Amino acid sequence: MEKTDIRYQTYLKILKEELVPAMGCTEPIALAYAAAEARRILGGLPESVKIEVSGSIIKNVKSVIVPNTNHMKGIPAAAAAGIIAGRPEKELEVISEVTEEERREISQFLENVKISVEHVETGHVFDITVTEFLGEESAKVRIADRHTNIVLIEKNGQTLFEKELEEVSEKEQADRGLLNMQDIWEFAQTVDTEDVKELLERQIQCNSAIAEEGLLGDYGANIGSVLLRAYGSDIRTRAKAKAAAGSDARMNGCEMPVIINSGSGNQGITCSVPVIEYAKELGSGKEKLYRALLLSNLTAIHQKSEIGTLSAYCGAVSAGAGAGAGIAYLCGAAIRKLSIRLSTPSPLSRESCATAPRPPARPRSPLL
Repeated sequence: MEKTDIRYQTYLKILKEELVPAMGCTEPIALAYAAAEARRILGGLPESVKIEVSGSIIKNVKSVIVPNTNHMKGIPAAAAAGIIAGRPEKELEVISEVTEEERREISQFLENVKISVEHVETGHVFDITVTEFLGEESAKVRIADRHTNIVLIEKNGQTLFEKELEEVSEKEQADRGLLNMQDIWEFAQTVDTEDVKELLERQIQCNSAIAEEGLLGDYGANIGSVLLRAYGSDIRTRAKAKAAAGSDARMNGCEMPVIINSGSGNQGITCSVPVIEYAKELGSGKEKLYRALLLSNLTAIHQKSEIGTLSAYCGAVSAGAGAGAGIAYLCGAAIRKLSIRLSTPSPLSRESCATAPRPPARPRSPLL
């Protein structure tokens, strides 16, 4: 694929839009971002806060630890962190720089300021509105459809900024409609790696680091460590364990950035960490790893472009399919095999799955 080809330039733009750093689970961070921007517009510390969110935001924020808050959870904690310590210019790293004094102030703010949370149905799966009040003053910020997509800013009921939601994908984002497996394969095989090196190196470094931290620390259910103890450290287990460890770490307050995919840190980890581990095992070298990561990332984005940023569909499945494509490439697969794996339904029908032969259960080693 030539650099002058519109597909080449579009794919580069898609990667730059998608592979961005985020500190913590992206939904509470989006809330912190909205709250920080509202505080900036308000010009002072609010006396009360009203938060209106879609059901998917409630689900994704409810039990997640917010980074740099001394392990606080939930919507009010995310908003308070953004109000007290948020730096809105850093977007999804809005609360990546929080002092000890600010952590104490976050706790005090939650104790002393009323923060109401209301579920709203607006027709948008991803929807956050934060309104902050100080005396007669108020500031409102709404984010919809994407984690940093501010669509409305008001101060004292006067609109300072607004844009039509329907125009967002067409006018602001690269055209995901140009994504297809044949062209993704061609791009991954022919791209000048200098054009993607910085993006992919950042993904390799950040996501590998949090995966290692997840194995070393005590985060959540410690699934990565459990897998390694139960099944050993062969490459298949190690690839799963490191991805799980990175996910456990970021969901449980680890204060390290993740390079996301499709708006999700877990999907960013799933797209990259298993591919990185296989490349190490196979001695693939950096250039082949870059091309495998391009295949993995773009395959995952291609699938999610028709599903949406948040949905009932588990993003780990689409991200895992992307990683599978990248790993298959590292193992020598060609486009024909990859296309069949990603697009052909299983020969087992829904009914026959129940009666299909199953492999014998693997023996488990003791966990302790």
